[in-house]
Amino acid sequence: MAQNIHDRTLALAGIFQAVQLVQEVAKYGHCDEAATETSINSIFKIEASDAESVFGRALCLSNGLRLIQAQFGEQAKPDNHEVSKYLLGVLYLEKKLSKRPDLLSEIVTGIERAKGQLQHYPATHVNILASLADTYSKTVSTITPRLIIEGDQGFLTRPDVANSVRALLLAAVRAAVLWSQCGGNRWQLMFGRSKLVHEARQILNSFHS
Repeated sequence: MAQNIHDRTLALAGIFQAVQLVQEVAKYGHCDEAATETSINSIFKIEASDAESVFGRALCLSNGLRLIQAQFGEQAKPDNHEVSKYLLGVLYLEKKLSKRPDLLSEIVTGIERAKGQLQHYPATHVNILASLADTYSKTVSTITPRLIIEGDQGFLTRPDVANSVRALLLAAVRAAVLWSQCGGNRWQLMFGRSKLVHEARQILNSFHS
């Protein structure tokens, strides 16, 4: 896959969008349906020619692209520290996961199992979210230290919300894998933010041209 700034920016937007959805569902018990569909569907795009193919269309990542600007832009005052914490946590998990071929193989098996259910249910159906959540629990969740999600305990103790959180975290990890495949790394998050913000702005502007 071409290691260019466009693909890296879309991959980063994919992580941001997924972890923002995690934050929302953990706090409020629900989140944006269309954005959730984009994130969950991306899990099943294991083989893709470029980043945009993973997410369907760049337009589907509008929320994530705006988050790049909000968190990394020159005028940014990133008050959403939770999202930044989740982003860094997911990148850490992906790095540890890349050294565990046994877990990676188990994840692929779990994804294929859930993919079979797409013949009967939409991607955001409770059965598919439960299946993906189970895969996350048996694989990514075993890596320490675990990513702790903050939210309303009244919602987090509900099985459907817990499953949504775990399935969306799996989507975030999938986007983090894509970020690495596109040449993304922590140095770029520290010193290459201006390029990512510029590209995010260019992509967002293209939706209105």
